[in-house]
Amino acid sequence: MQSLSSPLLLAVAAAIVSAALAAGILAFLLRSGLAWRLATDHPNERSLHMRPTPRVGGWGIVPVAVLAMVVLAPSMWLIAVGVAGLAAVSQIDDRRGLPARVRFLAHLVAVLAVVIVYPAPVPWWLLTAIAFLMIWLVNLYNIMDGSDGLAGGMALVGFGGYPGAALTSGHPENELGWACATLAGAAAGFLAFNFHPARIFLGDGGSIPCGFLAGAMGYWGFRAGVWPIWFPALVFSPFIGDASVTLIRRLLRGEKFWRPHREHYYQRMVRLGMGHARTALAWYMVMLAGIILAIWLLDRSVAFQWAAVGAWAAVLVLIGAVVDVCWRHSHSSISRQKEIDADAS
Repeated sequence: MQSLSSPLLLAVAAAIVSAALAAGILAFLLRSGLAWRLATDHPNERSLHMRPTPRVGGWGIVPVAVLAMVVLAPSMWLIAVGVAGLAAVSQIDDRRGLPARVRFLAHLVAVLAVVIVYPAPVPWWLLTAIAFLMIWLVNLYNIMDGSDGLAGGMALVGFGGYPGAALTSGHPENELGWACATLAGAAAGFLAFNFHPARIFLGDGGSIPCGFLAGAMGYWGFRAGVWPIWFPALVFSPFIGDASVTLIRRLLRGEKFWRPHREHYYQRMVRLGMGHARTALAWYMVMLAGIILAIWLLDRSVAFQWAAVGAWAAVLVLIGAVVDVCWRHSHSSISRQKEIDADAS
């Protein structure tokens, strides 16, 4: 009992300290006025908010994440370097804008460095597929940073789920658990300012490193035998599913997918009248259910694990279908009302 409780207590303590540090940094940036000078998000056709909002969440999360890996998880030094590098490039993008090829090159270098220096004992084609998925995870986190409390809360829940498995599984990885606990804590500190009504957003300087960390930590746990390959995907499945399905739909319609839009499921939920707070809470509950399922599955047979993963995917599809039906019904009602108003005039 002692050998298990000590790592867990350290993880809890690290999360609390990280939350305080991140919240303190962000509070200083807001009170001093530096937040608006560093990077400000102005509403556009993709936005769900109506007023300019600082994009400085990364300034609270990234320093804490890097410090935590240096102190508590020194074997993850390369991941810490990748986080710092991506944060620097993304902050420049937040301030001045960078060509897409420059941003993508930075994402590619960071992911390939981790996969090449720390290769998992799997066939090359599977390692290539993992690297591709990690690059996608880097980008989709940025895509999903568009509603009050959503990205911050999902980071808190997701990175909070990783230690639950890393510290209690049959192959415990204390450094992984401690590092992820600090990330969850830093996300909590950010969420204090990001929940509705949001005073700050992650911005590229926060969302890109968070996406990289979600993939890198998931890969690290897979490589160390802490969890199977499906585990990180199941933990962040609501994020992955929304961004992926929306992208595929736009590609099939021949649309320019890189242009701003408001077609994500979370955007539709807000626009349907759920609002930012209730939409965020609904997503937290779905993600938490997936994490509980993922941790419970670790002790089950491989066949049962994959069957359950498939069943969870079907649940997410069903949730998406309900949102789609509500969206179509809402638009049909609006169209009918416009026709009635036109006839009356």
